[in-house]
Amino acid sequence: MKVLVVGSGGREHTLVWKLAQSKRVDEIFVAPGNAGTSKLAKNVEIESTDITSLVNFAKEEAIDLTFVGPEAPLVAGIVDVFEEAGLKIFGPVQKAAQLEGSKVFAKNLMWKYGIPTAKYETFTDADKAINYIKQEGTPIVVKVEGLAAGKGVIVAETEAEAIEAVKMMMNDKKFGKAGERIVIEEFLSGEEASILAFTDGKTIVPMIPSQDHKAVYDEDLGPNTGGMGAYAPAPVVTDALLDKINEEILIPTIESLKKEGIKYKGVLYAGLMIADGEAKVLEYNVRFGDPEAQVVLPLLKTDLVEIAEAIIAERLNEIKIKWLNKKALCVIMASGGYPLKYEKGKEISGVDDVDGREGITVFQAGTELKDGKLVTAGGRVLGVTALGEDFRETINKAYRAVEKIDFAGVHYRTDIGQRALKRINYK
Repeated sequence: MKVLVVGSGGREHTLVWKLAQSKRVDEIFVAPGNAGTSKLAKNVEIESTDITSLVNFAKEEAIDLTFVGPEAPLVAGIVDVFEEAGLKIFGPVQKAAQLEGSKVFAKNLMWKYGIPTAKYETFTDADKAINYIKQEGTPIVVKVEGLAAGKGVIVAETEAEAIEAVKMMMNDKKFGKAGERIVIEEFLSGEEASILAFTDGKTIVPMIPSQDHKAVYDEDLGPNTGGMGAYAPAPVVTDALLDKINEEILIPTIESLKKEGIKYKGVLYAGLMIADGEAKVLEYNVRFGDPEAQVVLPLLKTDLVEIAEAIIAERLNEIKIKWLNKKALCVIMASGGYPLKYEKGKEISGVDDVDGREGITVFQAGTELKDGKLVTAGGRVLGVTALGEDFRETINKAYRAVEKIDFAGVHYRTDIGQRALKRINYK
């Protein structure tokens, strides 16, 4: 079968890597892909948001199945367009993708149907938003309504920070249209976890719980990024808590959408805050997380193509999804200055020395080949993923590999996975 993967980041490289392991797959195309995907698939010079060109390509190449990596094409309705053209595609339709595309839609849905989340208000007027902040006090969370590549959320410790966030989003329009309407919500304390689940709109199957590290610096300091690393399984989510999350959050989300006339098929991602054995939804995503995909998919034993086909055909209940009994950890190697200004075109060395050896896989994101050399081409450049039997081994393995890779200005966190060690009482 011929498969198309839409996107160009580490998540998409991970999808290509996983799909290449399927006996069902003969040929993989990636639009637009990166230097890493070019080793396993054929890169196609079509941007992920150019839906017309993508559907035309899929028709011309007789693509049997398409996987969509990033959120923007899903929110723009790529699944609807492909389905109308009679093409098989894995992901939610545009109405369902509002869960990520509009934080207001998501919060209103949760509030209406009693899905646990933080108290909130929405604003289209900056002055009213600022008055609300003064009334509620801090800490408080300010979010743009629309897509902002994981960077449109500011946890404000002081009133001045919160007001500055409102002005930056609404007056300065740093996030463009995404910030025309904002959500201000109560600050939730605890430990974050990411629960991804497969669903065909009827059956929902949670994946192994993972934990992302959003802040750019160690100890969760600095601005939010698209993610600086992840690990799985996340010990903060016990088996009993995962069952509770399924019953109180995942299933009600799918059922609530159904009551609104929306069938959700694909991957549902719930970003959660865990405190005192209870979970509340911070946000939804409508696709594999990045970097969560880089730790969850390597642990998946079942053929991803089989799962996707079962979801499309609404027979997920017939599939038994199996997982490796191992730990996975991913360290993101980023360009210096990310998530703010950074330079591109820095030569990368050492990837071939570690990739594919001793349980290490290097997933490429912001990379390209220039004059035969691998160079940086984005903020998050590489995701170095290790598999191991326990967390200490896996962490050590990942960082040993990271130390063998280099490029000018490289930045990475040195504490990925430390919360797991603390939680399981490593001495």
